[in-house]
Amino acid sequence: IGLILDAGIEEDLRVRHLQVADAARASLGLPVVEYVTTDVPLQVEKWVDVHTGQSTGRIGHPDSLLRAVDTLIDCAGVNAVAVVSRFPDDSLDELEDYRQGKGVDVLAGVEAIISHLVVKEFHIPCAHAPALAPLPLDPLLCPRSAAEEIGHTFLPSVLAGLSKAPQYVVKKEEYPGYISRHGCIWTDVVDSVVVPIDACGGSGTLAFGRKVGSKPLIIGVEENQTVLSDTPDKLGLNVLKVENYWEALGVIAAHKSGIDPQSLRRDGVKHIQCSPSIPGQKIFPNSKRQISPVLHGV
Repeated sequence: IGLILDAGIEEDLRVRHLQVADAARASLGLPVVEYVTTDVPLQVEKWVDVHTGQSTGRIGHPDSLLRAVDTLIDCAGVNAVAVVSRFPDDSLDELEDYRQGKGVDVLAGVEAIISHLVVKEFHIPCAHAPALAPLPLDPLLCPRSAAEEIGHTFLPSVLAGLSKAPQYVVKKEEYPGYISRHGCIWTDVVDSVVVPIDACGGSGTLAFGRKVGSKPLIIGVEENQTVLSDTPDKLGLNVLKVENYWEALGVIAAHKSGIDPQSLRRDGVKHIQCSPSIPGQKIFPNSKRQISPVLHGV
C-alpha cells in the first residue's frame, strides 16, 4: 500500500497521519511501504447539489494527484493507494444533521470522485481519507457518527480495507483474449447483492440485474433511505424487498442454503402455475425414436 498526502495538509495534521501509518504497520502488520506528498495542494472543494441533495465536489489539481500515484507505482511498486487530502473545515451548522445520524455525508461525494479518478487511470484499488481539524466535543453525538470523531484521522480503516482489497483483472498482452479464473471473483460466483431500496442505479447493481442467464439475488433494504430515487420499479429490476438489514441477513442465509426466501413468509408461496398448452406441431430433429442395434449371439 502506498500513501499520498496532500501538500495542503498542515504540519501537525500531516504528522498525525504519518503516525497512523506507522501504527498500522507496527500493530496490525499492514504493508504500508512508502508515502509521497503531492507537489502542489490538491485544493478539494465540496458541496451538496441543491437539486438532487447529493454531496459532490471537485479537485483543483487532479494532475498533481496522478503524478503522486505514478511515483509510488514506479518507485515502490505499490498495488493499492490511500489518499489523504485536506478538506475545507465545515461549519457546525452544516454538520449538525450528519452528526446526529440522519444527514447526508457532505464529504463522500468528492471522496468518490478522487478514488474513481485513480482507479480509472491506474487500475489499482484506491480509497480516500479526508484530513480535517478536530471538531468540538458534542456529548449528544449519535453513536453511528462517534467513530468518525474519536481520532484525528479516518486513515486506519482505509489502510485496513486496502490491505485486503481485490486487485483488478488485467488481460495479458501475449494472450489478449485469455484471463485465468484462478483466484478471481467473477459475476457467476456472486450469490446475493444488498443495496438501499432507492439506490439501485449503480453500474454494479444494474449489471447484475440485467445479466443474461443465472442472476444473483438482489435485495433492497427499505429502512436505508437515501436522497436518490433509483428504485427497482423505475429501473425494471427484479429486487426482493426487505424492511431492514436483519431481514436481509436472514434472506441471504436462506438463499445460500437453497431455500426460497419467499417460503419463509406467511402466504409467501402461491399455487403452482400451469404453463401454456404444449404446441402439437413443433418437431425436434433429435426426437426420432432411436433403435438399438440388434445383438446376435453365437
